[in-house]
Amino acid sequence: MTGTGNAAATAMRGTAELAGLAAEQRDFADLLASLGAADWARPSAAAGWSVRDQVAHLADTEEVAADTLTGGPRAFAEAVSPHASAEDFTAAGCRRGDGMTPAELAGWWHPAAERTRGLLAGLAPEDRVAWGFGMPARTFATARLMEHWAHGLDVRDALGLPVAETARLHHVAALGLATLRWALARGRVRWPAGRSLRLDLTAADGTRHAFGDEDATDVLRGPLLAWCRVATRRTRGGPPPELRPEGELAELALQHARAYL
Repeated sequence: MTGTGNAAATAMRGTAELAGLAAEQRDFADLLASLGAADWARPSAAAGWSVRDQVAHLADTEEVAADTLTGGPRAFAEAVSPHASAEDFTAAGCRRGDGMTPAELAGWWHPAAERTRGLLAGLAPEDRVAWGFGMPARTFATARLMEHWAHGLDVRDALGLPVAETARLHHVAALGLATLRWALARGRVRWPAGRSLRLDLTAADGTRHAFGDEDATDVLRGPLLAWCRVATRRTRGGPPPELRPEGELAELALQHARAYL
């Protein structure tokens, strides 16, 4: 991590991104506390993942996040490099939880998440975090929020639990747009020349959430929650029909958006 560090020690502490991460992790902790013993072994909504795998993945990556922020032995680059792909790294993290009881899994995740939040609180919003291609601390907090929302969604969908549409989805939606250029490159899709995208989304309570330039060439309209599912690739059977793309780039966003590495 590079940047101003303690010179702006309270800067991240007061941000909406860090407050949102804390709230999302409180909701995830409540979700874990509500699970019965048999629920942990159930298949989650993510193919090949059990509920316990979801928790192990988050616990493992919170440890990697903390080491990335402190220069520890499992900082992102060091943790990922022994593996052939990001998917292999993720699978290895899940396997670390094999054999743990539900209480042990929760006890692994909780302090790891708390430590990451504490470290982020000591940074300035624009301090660089060496995660992936590198990003500001503010964006990294949003990325961790998104991860907890998405994996919590996998658990809720699998168990038939309702999905609360909180104000924090604003952060997930914004990240989905901010990462679109990378997502297209990952899919080996060229960004259409001269095109730009605006999201015009509506929450369940009628609140409007708009992202991107007013004069963008393309617009994607529809429900906030539906876009967040697309951005985290938590849809089934193709893009939600209630999302209405206007323009080539909007169509590509529906097909390729991916807010995580």
